Amino acid sequence: MMRTLLPRSLYGRLLVTALLATLAALAFAAFAIGAVLDRFVMHGLDERLDAQIAVLAQALRPDGSVDRGRLVLAAPYDDPRGGWGWRIDTQGKTIASPAPPDLDAMHPPPGPRLDPPPFAERRDAHVRALDWRDRHGPRHARSLTLATPGGPVRITASAPRAIVDRPLRAAMVPLLGSLLLLGGALAVATLVQLRIGLRPLAKMRESLAAIRSGAATALPDTQPSELAPLAREINALLAENAAALANARGHVANLAHGLKTPLATLALALPPHDPDGALRAQVARIDRAVRHHLGRARAATPGGAMRVATPLAPVLADLADALARIHADRPVTAAVAIDPTLNVAVDRQDLDELLGNLLDNGWRWAASRIAVTAARTADGRFVRLSVEDDGAGIPPDARVAALAAGQRLDERGDGHGFGLSIANELATLYGGALTLESAALGGLAAIVTLPTSPSSDV
Repeated sequence: MMRTLLPRSLYGRLLVTALLATLAALAFAAFAIGAVLDRFVMHGLDERLDAQIAVLAQALRPDGSVDRGRLVLAAPYDDPRGGWGWRIDTQGKTIASPAPPDLDAMHPPPGPRLDPPPFAERRDAHVRALDWRDRHGPRHARSLTLATPGGPVRITASAPRAIVDRPLRAAMVPLLGSLLLLGGALAVATLVQLRIGLRPLAKMRESLAAIRSGAATALPDTQPSELAPLAREINALLAENAAALANARGHVANLAHGLKTPLATLALALPPHDPDGALRAQVARIDRAVRHHLGRARAATPGGAMRVATPLAPVLADLADALARIHADRPVTAAVAIDPTLNVAVDRQDLDELLGNLLDNGWRWAASRIAVTAARTADGRFVRLSVEDDGAGIPPDARVAALAAGQRLDERGDGHGFGLSIANELATLYGGALTLESAALGGLAAIVTLPTSPSSDV
């Protein structure tokens, strides 16, 4: 249950637990300090009452009777409205002040018993602390019982409980204010501590992003002791993956290079009479596939193509000019609006093939217009490029099939159905993606995301 209540972020979890611990500590401090103050103030009142009891005890004769001439009725015990009072109960008689304590309403107060006064250390003496409420409000009393030859004598002195409550309330207000200020200071200190303490994690994330973009090959060695083992494991994993990738890339490159020479020989050995050009078209198709996989091997090189900064604007301008001449028989106009500062981390040859296939597909199926736009994504890590046309488009349920190699949704035309699949494969190879959507012009919108280059002007 506690796990579901905590935030998902490490920063949030540490912040919540720190705030809860701070609140618990402040609440305990307020309770503990309040209890100490209460005990301290109450102890002072009890000492004052014990002093009055000691004065009254001096008026007792050895037989337990009271010598009234030795009784002193001093302030504040002489004011019946103040809540102060005393009484002596001896030999069936009671001698009391104007506002005496009510013995029948008394009960022991909660909490630990306080230390008795010095004169109560006699074996024949017993001291009790008592509380009750009367018309003067809550009252507190101390009662001393002495054993005498004439029988037990009980001397009780009382005072209004407000003597304790007023200074406690007066002390608790600034105390709680101080605790609130302390809590605010601790909260600010916690935020600062979390930001400073978790900063190495943010730097590690930035380092991983640099590795992904090709700007770095490993995490820095200067890591805090808690993160150093994790950084070493990540660097070891990166090294192993780079070695495995280099090995696989070498095999692909060797295979592609091994096929290029036989292909060149086969192209020279083709019979001169190839009326429909079918044989040469197939050889050219195989040659394009070989060059494509050579490009894949080149792009997969760690720190290779991902470090390339290829500007989009000139590539699209060259492609649009070339396709306009190739499809001169079609009344199609292309509007290309590209920020000249946009660069992508894609090899120029692969970018030509990727965008060339998308533009060629648009030129083939557009009725009269093609629109090409590009912009950075919100996080600045990718460029989102859109090629839209005003043609018939592709139904939503057929768009996934359109990205499959060799899939042609319309048998008209001279295409082979590899254009969109090659573009999709190249985009995925560089960490991007190709999606097909409905265009604002009414036809198809081919939207490709490609990683930005570390040298892009963001």
